[in-house]
Amino acid sequence: MSRQPQHSKVLSSKSTVIDNVFLVLVLGVLFAAISYLGYKFHGLSAQQEQIKQDYATVNNITFGIFSIDLWTEQLSKVVTGEIKDFKVSPEQKKLVRQGVEAQLHEMVDKVVNEFNKPQKSLGGKLKKFAFKQFVDSKELHAQVPSFAKIIVNRITSPRATGKLKNIALSEFDELADQTYDSTKVAIKSVTRQMFKKYEVSNAAAFNQQIETRLDSIRNVTYNYAYAMLCCAAFAIALWLLLRKKEQLYTTFFVMLLLIALVLLTVGVTTSIIEVDARISSLHILIMGEKISFENQVLFYQSKSILGVAQVLIAQPKFDAVTVGILIILFVIILPVLRMLAWGIHMLCGPRISENGVTRYLAFEAGKWDMADVMVVGILMTYIGLNGILKSQLTDLNIKTEFMESTTINYSSLQPGYLIFVGYVAFGIFLYYMLKRITCKTPTTSSSQ
Repeated sequence: MSRQPQHSKVLSSKSTVIDNVFLVLVLGVLFAAISYLGYKFHGLSAQQEQIKQDYATVNNITFGIFSIDLWTEQLSKVVTGEIKDFKVSPEQKKLVRQGVEAQLHEMVDKVVNEFNKPQKSLGGKLKKFAFKQFVDSKELHAQVPSFAKIIVNRITSPRATGKLKNIALSEFDELADQTYDSTKVAIKSVTRQMFKKYEVSNAAAFNQQIETRLDSIRNVTYNYAYAMLCCAAFAIALWLLLRKKEQLYTTFFVMLLLIALVLLTVGVTTSIIEVDARISSLHILIMGEKISFENQVLFYQSKSILGVAQVLIAQPKFDAVTVGILIILFVIILPVLRMLAWGIHMLCGPRISENGVTRYLAFEAGKWDMADVMVVGILMTYIGLNGILKSQLTDLNIKTEFMESTTINYSSLQPGYLIFVGYVAFGIFLYYMLKRITCKTPTTSSSQ
């Protein structure tokens, strides 16, 4: 009779070991999957941020609307086209002829008045007498129209017009060459490097390739993010199915801690918010020709939680440094310490697990954990910033007879924010899971 309970206990112990090994295998596969997804997601997020930074650099407003060199190039095309297409219309020819006739009539009157003035010298009197005898002012005025016609025909002839165009073009080109732009060298250097990096030859091909790449990366990163969250949700569902098997608590909890650590690491190191404000198009009508600028980036920034903290710490202001340190302390370091304390509480004996520091970190330090506050703070920051940007960009939308501009706001929350929200939710679940396990442990011990 005594052997049967002992044999039953051995079988029960073997069953517990088998169950735990099987659970480790299942959750190990889940952990490996979420780790792989997190690694790929992190790489794609960094790649997307770099590509967008390159795009913002090449299409920056400093190298576009604010570039004197680019304006000179655009205006040169307009002015050169106007000079080459210059022709004197019949109406203009008529106006020029009328102007020439008026000038000639005025000249005749001046000459006649000069000779008709009182003369004191003998030579002057002889010139006046000869002029009156041989010159008739009315005849001179009558010949003015024919002279004006000859002059106008000569100055508007194709040969004369061609010479005027060449003179105008050479003078304009000389003026354009004298125009200095301090960004000219930087533009050439940056665009040359970027075109070489992406293996393109011009800005249009560069922009098209960037947009194609970003569309592809965006879809894949969201798929990875959803897959990671699904893995976490599957782990929670598995716990709900096996929550009555107390012999699996420790194994279950430790494996879920590893998954939570992956979610936290990916959530704080990948981009969570992106600010992208652009002038989508700017059209200005000059001399009947349209000067256009497309996709001019006004401002671009993409940051992770860790990146935001690093930027704040790098600032020379004490308050900014303080905020950066607090973010690292209460959003990154403290959650890691809490998870470490949870693991110690589950794995170690009472002497260590019931230690005051361990218990404080495991059960009391949650009020200092600001990860959930950070989730709300990021969301409120995005809403506020998005509203400000929309308001400011709306003021830049102009539509007049000579100018039309359109702005666009591409600011958005990034997939990294979803991962961080997933970590916060998963962390809350782990905390309540630990409390449930802790409440049941004494009972289990006494029953054994």
